[in-house]
Amino acid sequence: MKFRYQLVDRIPAQMRPDIVYHTEEYELAGLLCACGCGHRITLLVPDSHEVWDQGGFATVRPSIGVFDAPCKSHYIISAGSVQWLPAFSGTQAANIMHAQIARHIARDAKPASWLQRARLWIRKILQGDKAIH
Repeated sequence: MKFRYQLVDRIPAQMRPDIVYHTEEYELAGLLCACGCGHRITLLVPDSHEVWDQGGFATVRPSIGVFDAPCKSHYIISAGSVQWLPAFSGTQAANIMHAQIARHIARDAKPASWLQRARLWIRKILQGDKAIH
């Protein structure tokens, strides 16, 4: 399976298993787990992950670690292709989650700069009707 990239206004309630949905306005990406278990994954963009289009296929960095599902999958997506990585131990997963929460708290404490707001506004204008409504 290859993951396609789809720019959207909102992450859909029903997702397809071969698409990474990306909403720049809400700074989120969503996908179903690559292992096929059906687990819904939401990525915070750009705080914890970067998502971009490579010729219609999705690239996601850094790796996606699924800590809250029985599959415990760990992988990266490069130009739509899944590259499997070793699963994290319970201790590693807990440490990563704690660090991620600390980053979110620190980021939320600071309002977006005028430059960050301007970049988002320019992206919206340049992409115009490319976004799916």
